Amino acid sequence: MTSKIFKLLVPLLFISFLSFAQQTFKISGRVKSSDGAIEAATIQIVEEKRNIMTDSLGYYEVELKAGSYTFLISAVGMNSLRKSLKVNKNHTVDFALEDSANNLDEIVISTTRDDRSLASPQMGAERLTMKAIKNIPLIFGERDVMKAIQLLPGIKSAGEGGAGIYVRGGSADQNLVLMDDVPVYNAAHLLGFFSTFNPDAVEDITVYKTGMPSQYGGRLSSVLDIKMRQGDAEKFSASGGIGLISSKLTLEGPIKKEKSSFLVSARRTYVDALLKLSPDSTINQNTMYFYDVNGRADFQLGENDKLTFSGYLGSDKLGIAKTFGLSWGNAIASAQWKHLYSSKLNSTTTASYTRYQNKIEINTGIDNVQIYSQLNDWALKHNFFWQASDKNLVKFGFNSIYHKVTPGEISSEGPSSYNPVNYQQRFSLENAVFASSDWQATEKLNIGFGVRLTGFSVLGGGDFLTVDPNGNVTNSTYYKKGEVVKTYLNLEPRLSLSYLLNAQSSVKASYVRNAQNMHMISNSTSSRPSDKWLPSSLMVKPEVSDQFAVGYYRNLFDNAFELNVESYYKTMDNQIDYRDGAETFNSDNIETQLLYGIGRAYGLEVLFKKKKGDFTGWLSYTLSKTERQIDGINGGKWYNARQDRTHEVALVGSYQLNKRWSLSASWIYYTGDAITFPTGKYNMDGQVFFYYTDRNTYRMPSYHRLDLGANLQLKKRKNFSSELSFSLYNAYGRKNAYMINFREAENDPSRTEVVRTTLFQFLPSVSYNFKF
Repeated sequence: MTSKIFKLLVPLLFISFLSFAQQTFKISGRVKSSDGAIEAATIQIVEEKRNIMTDSLGYYEVELKAGSYTFLISAVGMNSLRKSLKVNKNHTVDFALEDSANNLDEIVISTTRDDRSLASPQMGAERLTMKAIKNIPLIFGERDVMKAIQLLPGIKSAGEGGAGIYVRGGSADQNLVLMDDVPVYNAAHLLGFFSTFNPDAVEDITVYKTGMPSQYGGRLSSVLDIKMRQGDAEKFSASGGIGLISSKLTLEGPIKKEKSSFLVSARRTYVDALLKLSPDSTINQNTMYFYDVNGRADFQLGENDKLTFSGYLGSDKLGIAKTFGLSWGNAIASAQWKHLYSSKLNSTTTASYTRYQNKIEINTGIDNVQIYSQLNDWALKHNFFWQASDKNLVKFGFNSIYHKVTPGEISSEGPSSYNPVNYQQRFSLENAVFASSDWQATEKLNIGFGVRLTGFSVLGGGDFLTVDPNGNVTNSTYYKKGEVVKTYLNLEPRLSLSYLLNAQSSVKASYVRNAQNMHMISNSTSSRPSDKWLPSSLMVKPEVSDQFAVGYYRNLFDNAFELNVESYYKTMDNQIDYRDGAETFNSDNIETQLLYGIGRAYGLEVLFKKKKGDFTGWLSYTLSKTERQIDGINGGKWYNARQDRTHEVALVGSYQLNKRWSLSASWIYYTGDAITFPTGKYNMDGQVFFYYTDRNTYRMPSYHRLDLGANLQLKKRKNFSSELSFSLYNAYGRKNAYMINFREAENDPSRTEVVRTTLFQFLPSVSYNFKF
């Protein structure tokens, strides 16, 4: 009898075991750091050769058969985590990653080229965090994220005293700069020597040079996505720094412990106070300062909802005695709601307001003339993140922006003051819908594809011109306020592929189309606060670019080194430039002063990094060409864009000497900018005029500079830490040309002298930073 029962039970037990082995279980949870959820962290299931990514709230979900698995969790700028997990039931498993370093007020450049990103189809993306090794020398006592990204291939600085960056042949206005998903129109203080972003308030910054995800749009060249830091929800703390020309202070802590938090961070320079100490009246009456304030409050509303309010206010002022003044500033306010519908679906909704304004004051000795301009945006953005399967992450949503541009208002005060001039305001509505998918097609092939549809409506509120090729107005039509004058539709497809050659290397390719409807009209060599922003109109068409890129990526010597090589080719339509001899201040009929054409940019970028050990750093090299072709300029021939530079090299190194001292250095070199020099001169009524022919056919002298830095850890306790940071900008005193002018020689009017202006030869700085 027992034997019969045993014979009957054995197959039943075997069938039960097979059923259990084939049963699948759901494993879900979140990936977090000390600062909150980690978006786009990668979870590699080693035995299954599968990769899944977390959504915007750090959630993941995967179904697995019963068994034992190894989970490898990684994210940019974080230490990787390996965990073994036995799957025999539905699990909720959270993972906590640690920052790759936890020093005070630090910057690391961590490209998305680690084990995780070899498989990711994303190309041309770099990420910077504020907590890592100290590898960038200070300038004016600040570690500046904008200065740091300029040391990466394909990203060029606008030069000393120049705001903005040039990315893969694009001009300074072709970069979308976002602060917590809100556009920033001028990201510079003190004409580019500081950036708008207070390092104490920044969590990280991600730069997309190509293949930008479809939720981003509105600019041709790049996206700079800056995330502000969340306040500590556990305990109150303060940190700050005191430098030679600026100081800063950050306060943060819980509003309700573990449920809500706040962060307030402020900076101010005091160059103006130092100038007043000068006995020279031509100096002590000058003005030069900026201030900015960041604020953020976070509220966890239960398990599924989070509400964030953030704001920014910044202002600059430069003045020469009482004769000239220039001021500009940004104001930003936003509210963001994150909602979790399920472990597979969540959304982020952002409502925001942006204001950028600038004012020029000129005292003629009789009248005080003021020239004012302003740009206002009201925006709503709604993004969804859907984990369609463990191999497919889908993003979709929409955004809408209402633009109001005040190009100029002129007023005066004084005995001979004249009637004020108000140039016509411009109104427009920019809408977009998008969808994208990151799909693991096979074990080696990953595909990212998406599409964005943009509709830009030019709205009435004045006269709209039609201009012939010679700049003459042929027609003017009045449209009442709110009336749709014209709508431009642009379809922007994106495609990216990655193929794993082996565990250490991969190749990638991408294509992306972008459209831009907000244009900065400038005749300077870099963006300036007084430059004009102009929306698309009847004559000014949307700018459109198509970029193709291929790349090879390899990790070397157990990931201690990495090599990344990318090549790109970009075409650009409806590029804008001034006519020869244009009247640049004509804000009402600015279309009569403009010409339109095409552009192209192509290049090769190489980045070689050492990531481990006491000595770390990288070498970047860019070989590139940027040209424009516009009828009416240089006879319709291709000519160098002003941001064209053939070669650019950056060498960055950091050495941890001991527990207290770390040393850093950076050296940069680039070909001089394209520029227009006079080819002759003539005399009229006793006054000398210079004659110019072809545009941008000459070069500024090549630029190179060495910066040195050192950091001394003074105290490091549980509740208090402090350090001293030293730096020397332009250590070997290179007299780099900021400006080149021409004038008649005083002793020989037949001769012409070249005058080179240099801003800085040696610039030492020291700052004291603390946290408690």
